[in-house]
Amino acid sequence: MGSTVTEATDPWCLRPGEAGELLRGHPWRRFVVLGDSVAEGMCEPVDGYPDLQWADRIGAELRAVRPELAYRNLGRRGLRAHEVRATQLAAALEFAPDLALVVCGGNDAFRPGYDPEAVDAELATIVTALQGAGADVITVGMFDVSHSPAVPEPLRAGLSERMRRLSAHTGRLAARLGTLHVHLTDHPLVADPSLYSSDGRHGSARSDAIATAETLRVLNTHLHPRSEPAPTS
Repeated sequence: MGSTVTEATDPWCLRPGEAGELLRGHPWRRFVVLGDSVAEGMCEPVDGYPDLQWADRIGAELRAVRPELAYRNLGRRGLRAHEVRATQLAAALEFAPDLALVVCGGNDAFRPGYDPEAVDAELATIVTALQGAGADVITVGMFDVSHSPAVPEPLRAGLSERMRRLSAHTGRLAARLGTLHVHLTDHPLVADPSLYSSDGRHGSARSDAIATAETLRVLNTHLHPRSEPAPTS
């Protein structure tokens, strides 16, 4: 990424006014976020990109269309999937959301002993409980942070394999449960070092801007599904 690129000129980010068009007429009134540090917001500042993190960006864009929208972010750094369920699900349900973003499993995948089936079970419990309470649920296949320059080379291959396995499992679970799934793992810029923070675990303000664009496009597809072509006689 050249030094002159900013969010306003970044081809992977939203253009002025695009968010409002993507979310035009959306029905959501209560938006809740559950998860780990990605949900809480740990993006590293990048010149030319606002410091507003991903979940807060989504909340702000939803509220720009529907000013009465209530937004609560329960995300806390360092939590594994079972801890997200144990410490956040009850509060999320009490909030009575009609839209929920769930981001967890990354801290599990950072460990060599990552158990994908166990994470799947925790995520499925969270998603089905939220859906049962009437919420549309957003799930995420995260950027592969092994591309961060801060990840030591000997750890890179193993971390990439686990992050991609987490993404694949989450994608299959999303298809089975019918979530609104945002797949970032194979984004064209996934290997671009500008997307990652200097701690080797989180994203940058640029990655949050790109994730916001991809999330709003998924919401738009849900709001305005393309019509199937009429059958030919």
